[in-house]
Amino acid sequence: MSSFENLSFTAQDFLGKVRLFPLPNLVLFPYVMQPLHIFEPRYRCLLEDALATDRLVAMALLTPGWESDYEGRPPLCPVACLGRVTTYHGLDDGTYNVLLLGLQRVRLVREIESQKVYREAEVTLCEDCYPVCSEQTGRVLQQRLRDAFVRVLPLLPEAQEQMDQLLATDISLGVLTDVIGFMLEIAIGHKETLLAEVNVHRRAQMLLEHLEEIAKGSPGQNGSAGVFFPRFSMN
Repeated sequence: MSSFENLSFTAQDFLGKVRLFPLPNLVLFPYVMQPLHIFEPRYRCLLEDALATDRLVAMALLTPGWESDYEGRPPLCPVACLGRVTTYHGLDDGTYNVLLLGLQRVRLVREIESQKVYREAEVTLCEDCYPVCSEQTGRVLQQRLRDAFVRVLPLLPEAQEQMDQLLATDISLGVLTDVIGFMLEIAIGHKETLLAEVNVHRRAQMLLEHLEEIAKGSPGQNGSAGVFFPRFSMN
């Protein structure tokens, strides 16, 4: 069992090579925590290598059609999220339960051929971009986003309490968009689009559109939100 340790991340120390953990149904965002149950042998090996070194894992989304080549190298969406294993617990059957903290967006440059049983890639870090001379616009977007999210928040005491605490803090618009984007139960493709958008104001506008659709109860939109620590994702 491990606890929170060695969680700092600096771009200067990052060498641009990541272990890839692709899934078809999960998009990780920076600043959030995702529970994972790791049972496939290749991903158990990936985790053990990560724990022995930098604890870094890049969560990537498989593109549609992955089913025909899941055991191989099906295509991935071009933007992933670099995460660090914060805690882990090895089970008697050799599987693991872990908590992965999202750190930063990364763009896949090329996949690396290696002798590992899991996939690796060369990536570049993606920084949030705030439009120039638009501080007032950012403040307005932040308030609109907070108000819209509160309107669609489900009446679940645990979710309400956690979000009340979050919204009461002085966090940046970029962090707010990532946390809300992660929590909203919207189509996985929409989540990937939000992850891939580095312009924070555009990301906020996209989220506002989703929240407005949810508030109107449009077909195809799921208006619920998860708790801050969402359910486990299985590999």
